[in-house]
Amino acid sequence: MSTLLISHPCFLLHDTGPGHPERPDRLRAIDKALSHERFASLVRVDAPLRADVEDAIILAHPRHYVDVLKKLRPGPGEDLVHLDPDTVMSPGTWEAAMRAVGAGLMAVDDVMTGRHKTAFCQVRPCGHHAEASRAMGFCLFDNVAIAGMYARQTHGAERIAVVDFDVHHGNGTQDIFQSDKNLFFASTHQMPLYPGTGALSETGVGNIVNAPLRPGDGGAAFREAMLSRIMPAVRNFAPDLILISAGFDAHEDDPLANLRLKEADFEWATMQLAELAHKHCHGRLVSMLEGGYDLAALARSVSVHVAALMDAGA
Repeated sequence: MSTLLISHPCFLLHDTGPGHPERPDRLRAIDKALSHERFASLVRVDAPLRADVEDAIILAHPRHYVDVLKKLRPGPGEDLVHLDPDTVMSPGTWEAAMRAVGAGLMAVDDVMTGRHKTAFCQVRPCGHHAEASRAMGFCLFDNVAIAGMYARQTHGAERIAVVDFDVHHGNGTQDIFQSDKNLFFASTHQMPLYPGTGALSETGVGNIVNAPLRPGDGGAAFREAMLSRIMPAVRNFAPDLILISAGFDAHEDDPLANLRLKEADFEWATMQLAELAHKHCHGRLVSMLEGGYDLAALARSVSVHVAALMDAGA
């Protein structure tokens, strides 16, 4: 049983403008890395443009928010639209955003029906900063939260867990999940750092677990946070599906933060989550790309992450 890899050429057409760290070259670097023969057995499919995509989005975002973004989106040949200083829509953004959400829905369909155990969604724009009614931090829609809500509605997965190891706290996913005891969110992240959320005291209704790390922390502190706080909480939650917000900007070479993780740390974390998925939810594990802005570090980190997903899904 192979791992599913979902992407699409349109993700390169999400133009964030000159000098923006969340740029199309990120996916080109990943494409090159995943072209290695080690990844020949990946089942590669295009992210779909689904008829039900907006119905899925409004499971996590109110309809009026979707309508506002639709009105703001630029048409062919029009200038970029800045939703905030960091979050940009170009003429190619809307299709990319719809297919990014669609990738998560496809991955959930796939693992919940048993076609594959594991899936990686190589998408742009990323999603974990998008709150229910607010685009921010490069993100328009919270891809991973939507995927989780969709799994519950469509496949009867009652208990959904999202684990986020991006260097920035996934405030959007926390915002969407925090009042529902059957939706679980756990995050390791640097603090203090954008967006300023993710304190230990933020616990929702007992379903939110944050494990902030200090600037300069490396693999030892990261692994300790995962082993002492994140993994036991996921285990106690006993999810029907685990989703990963897979950001790789905690890497020591990343320019946007100050953690010191190496590729081996991402590989280890993926293996730990795969083991939990095997024990609690028949191995069902969906990963969605978030951050990671040094191209070489991103490519190496995604490579070990996907390889670990492949080993788990074999």
